[in-house]
Amino acid sequence: MSHYQANRRDVEFVLFELLNRGAVLGTGDWADLDEQTARTMLTAAEELAVERFAESFPDGDLSEMTFDPVAAEVKLPKNFGAAWREYVAAEWWRLDIEPELGGIAAPPSLRWAMAEFTLGANPALFIYAAGWTHAQVLYELGTTEQQELARTMVDRAWGATMVLTEPDAGSAVGSGRTRAVPQADGTWHIEGVKRFITSAEHDLTENIVHFVLARPVDTPGAGGPGTKGLSLFVVPKLLTDPQTGELTRRNGARVTNVEHKMGLRVSSTCEVTFGAGEPAIGYLLGETHDGIAQMFHVVEYARMLVGVKAMATLSTGYLNALNYAKLRRQSPDLSRRGDRNAPDIPIIGHPDVRRSLFQQKAYAEGLRALVLYSASVQDERVRALAEGRDAGEATELNDLLLPVVKGFSSERAYALLADSLQVFGGSGYLQDYPIEQYIRDAKIDTVYEGTTAIQGLDLFFRKIVRDDGQALGRLLTGIETFCTVPGAGSKSELAAAVEAFRGAVERMREWQRAAVTEPTELYRVGLQATRLLMTLGELLVGWLLAWSADVAAAALDRSAADVDFYSGKVAVSAFFAAERLALVPAECSLVLAGSLDIMNVPDSAL
Repeated sequence: MSHYQANRRDVEFVLFELLNRGAVLGTGDWADLDEQTARTMLTAAEELAVERFAESFPDGDLSEMTFDPVAAEVKLPKNFGAAWREYVAAEWWRLDIEPELGGIAAPPSLRWAMAEFTLGANPALFIYAAGWTHAQVLYELGTTEQQELARTMVDRAWGATMVLTEPDAGSAVGSGRTRAVPQADGTWHIEGVKRFITSAEHDLTENIVHFVLARPVDTPGAGGPGTKGLSLFVVPKLLTDPQTGELTRRNGARVTNVEHKMGLRVSSTCEVTFGAGEPAIGYLLGETHDGIAQMFHVVEYARMLVGVKAMATLSTGYLNALNYAKLRRQSPDLSRRGDRNAPDIPIIGHPDVRRSLFQQKAYAEGLRALVLYSASVQDERVRALAEGRDAGEATELNDLLLPVVKGFSSERAYALLADSLQVFGGSGYLQDYPIEQYIRDAKIDTVYEGTTAIQGLDLFFRKIVRDDGQALGRLLTGIETFCTVPGAGSKSELAAAVEAFRGAVERMREWQRAAVTEPTELYRVGLQATRLLMTLGELLVGWLLAWSADVAAAALDRSAADVDFYSGKVAVSAFFAAERLALVPAECSLVLAGSLDIMNVPDSAL
């Protein structure tokens, strides 16, 4: 039996009932894709994930990949390779590239809804396939010759990587020391060592193209300190004939170590050394020294991917726990405590197990609504650009939501998977059930593409301060307007949460402004940025669950069909408001307190 438990019913509810994505299908660039076709695609993607992709998930964890340090080659377990070939043959990856590259024109909301199934069943498959997004970036930003390389990457299913991190730099990308030395023929020689590079070496594809941040030397107008001095270079593992696209010889970019990881073991994470013994030939992307801005096209996609992966893993963890709780019988009903003749009941009837399951349900469904709401904002941005309208507000809202999607989803999913395991009791700690692997695989989500603390700082400085809070203000005003509309239940907790959150943001803005004369005031921001991000996540999930409850209540009024599903939506919204939204003002009050006490404690006292 497949470990993966999908929730296509809820995916379709969020897409078509909550967010009304059927209205954008069959229009504009998506004219050939109507709602019925989209539903058929979702059904097929779910079936393939459950029946085929999930099969190699546990083996990929238990079967070691092999690394040959002399040949600098990695071989993956055979059954994972078989699943990869099925994934490639299914061609759902074409949703992530535009039609001019052989892709399928589809709104981001449908693309990410489809992605949930693979990311829940066997996330490493999707991560290896994310290289096709690099081909899209190369096509959009590259030279004419590089656009042909992008076509080759797609046509021949090549892998790709984003190469940022260095051993002594970590998340401080601007401290990177990898050099790019210009050559007379217009190419560059890349020199340095990068680490934690996902998918840097494997035997799934015939070639891998590295997108490498490096600092140009001896180049007027380029290089220099910090992130602004970095440029982005295209560095293939195997060089190609520029006329035919055929592979010619090995480049001087070689994997020199494969990391031994806590989880997600079948996804190769490598150290890559450039230019040791032979030149690592690279090509400046687009002939423009704008590396960080170019790389962020990939990073933003990756952050969305991580948020969807986290949500998908929590969802299947919750559904596994729910199924177990319905079958596992233990202890009498609590109301018959002391009655020796009382029979054991399924543990779903025990209050604390039920509370735990309700909390898992709330976040699994709330995070799904969050990631697909964010994707629907991306829909509107794409539509506006295609129609020649101003896409500024949609772009700003998408930028605001991304750190929440990545940071909040990954933190909440990881924490709640422990609750999924707890439902199984001691059995959950065994490899007989998938939860222990889910937890190990999910921990990386809080670290991938910037830790949660980095997402919090990004949210405050780059997404709130930079546009003077305009995007956040519009979002909060929309939620406040929603609170005034009669619906499935009281919205007082949501309104109180919005009011408290506004106060917390303003207090942090005061500290940021005061830092002009007193730089240590920024410590207060640093101490509270993660709390701000997590609190915004709670607020957004509460809003989306309340909105879902309104839609569900209206559906119940219209029909007696699917009563349990819709009743669950109403109930889980009320539960979340009482159990989680009610805590938001308290969290915001801690922001307002803003103590610097712990910054004044000597390191030796820690």
